[in-house]
Amino acid sequence: MSLTKSPIILRAGPKAAEHIRKNGLQASDIAVIPAAAGGPKGLILNELDQWLFGDWLANSPRQRSLIGASIGSWRMAAASMADPAKGFKRLADLYCQQTYSAKPSSSEVTQVLSDLLHELVNAHIDEIVDQPLHRLHILTIKGRGLLRAPQRSFSTKAGFAAATLANITSRSNLARHMERVIFSDQRDNLAWMKTKFDAFPSEFAALTKANLQTALLASGTLPLIMDPVRHIPDAPAGTYWDGGLIDYHLALPYSRLCMQAAQSTSANLVLYPHFTDHIIPGWLDKAFAWRRAHKGKNLHWLDNVVLVAPSSEFVRSLPRQKIPDRNDFVFHGLNHGARIAEWQQTIGASAQIRDAFAEFVNNPNPESLQKF
Repeated sequence: MSLTKSPIILRAGPKAAEHIRKNGLQASDIAVIPAAAGGPKGLILNELDQWLFGDWLANSPRQRSLIGASIGSWRMAAASMADPAKGFKRLADLYCQQTYSAKPSSSEVTQVLSDLLHELVNAHIDEIVDQPLHRLHILTIKGRGLLRAPQRSFSTKAGFAAATLANITSRSNLARHMERVIFSDQRDNLAWMKTKFDAFPSEFAALTKANLQTALLASGTLPLIMDPVRHIPDAPAGTYWDGGLIDYHLALPYSRLCMQAAQSTSANLVLYPHFTDHIIPGWLDKAFAWRRAHKGKNLHWLDNVVLVAPSSEFVRSLPRQKIPDRNDFVFHGLNHGARIAEWQQTIGASAQIRDAFAEFVNNPNPESLQKF
C-alpha cells in the first residue's frame, strides 16, 4: 500500500519502533490503550475499536490498562463489556442518535447524555467493573479555587475565564483551578501514573459499580454546556467536569512502563488509536502548537507508544472532508437526519482504518512508521 494513499498514519516512539523492527507487532505486546477526549471525533475509530477489542486483542488475553477521558472513557467502557464489538456498535448508534432543541439548555444536554450512558452501560455494569483482564481508568477533573463549588452560571463562567487566562501563561498555572481525579480499577496498581509527573494534583478514587455511570458522565461533562456533576458515590466531594480539560489527548508518562518491561517477558507497549496524529496535553492547549507532546521536554514519554490515526488523505475523502465534531450540531441545526446520515457514512468509511492497521499487523513494514 502506498504511504501517500494509506488511510492511516502510524507514529512510533524509538523503543516501540525498535521492537517492531525486530519482532513485528503482536497483540501480546500491548499493555495500555489510551483514549482521547474529543466528542464526535471518536466515531472515526469505531470500526477499528470493534476489531481491536473484539478480535485482535481478545485473541491474546493479558491484563491491560484502558485509560480514557470524556468520549474516550465511554469507548473504554464499551471495550470492557463481555462483547466489546457489540458495545462499540451500540455506542456509535446511541451517539449518532442524539437530538436537541434549537437552543438546548445545559440541563437538556445533560439529560440527553445521561440517558445515552444509561442505555449504554446500565445492563453491563457488572461485566465492565469485574472485567477479567481489562482495568478501566476514567479521567475527570475536580474544580479548585473559583471552580470548587460555583453556585450560579456567572460564577462558573468567572472560574473558567480565570482558568483560561492562567493556562495562557503556563499549563502549570492551570493546576490552581483544577485537579485530576481518576476513577480507577483497584486491581491495577498503575504505579507508572501514581508517582507525580506534572503540576496537577492527582487523586485516585475506586471505580465501583455504584459510581461507574456517574463517573463516565462527569468525564464527559462539558463546562457551561452541561451541568457539573456534584455527587459521585465513593468519590471525593467536589464539582466535576470533563477529564479532557487537563488530559485532552492523554499526554501521560507512558515510558515508565519500559522499566516494568525490562523485568518481564512482555514488551509493555502503548497502542494509541487516535483521531489525529499529534497529542495535545489539555483542551485549553489546542491553540498552543508548541505544547504538543512531541515538541516539549516530555517527548521521551512517548518512547514506547504506537499511534494509529486517520491520514489527511483519508480525511479528505470523508463527507465535507472532515471527521465528525461538535460543530456538526450547529452546521446541520435541526436537520438531525442529515447529521446522523453523515456520521453513519463516516463510521462506515472507518473500516478502511481498521483494514489498513490489520494489514500492518499481519505484514509489518517498519518503513511506514513515522517519528513523533
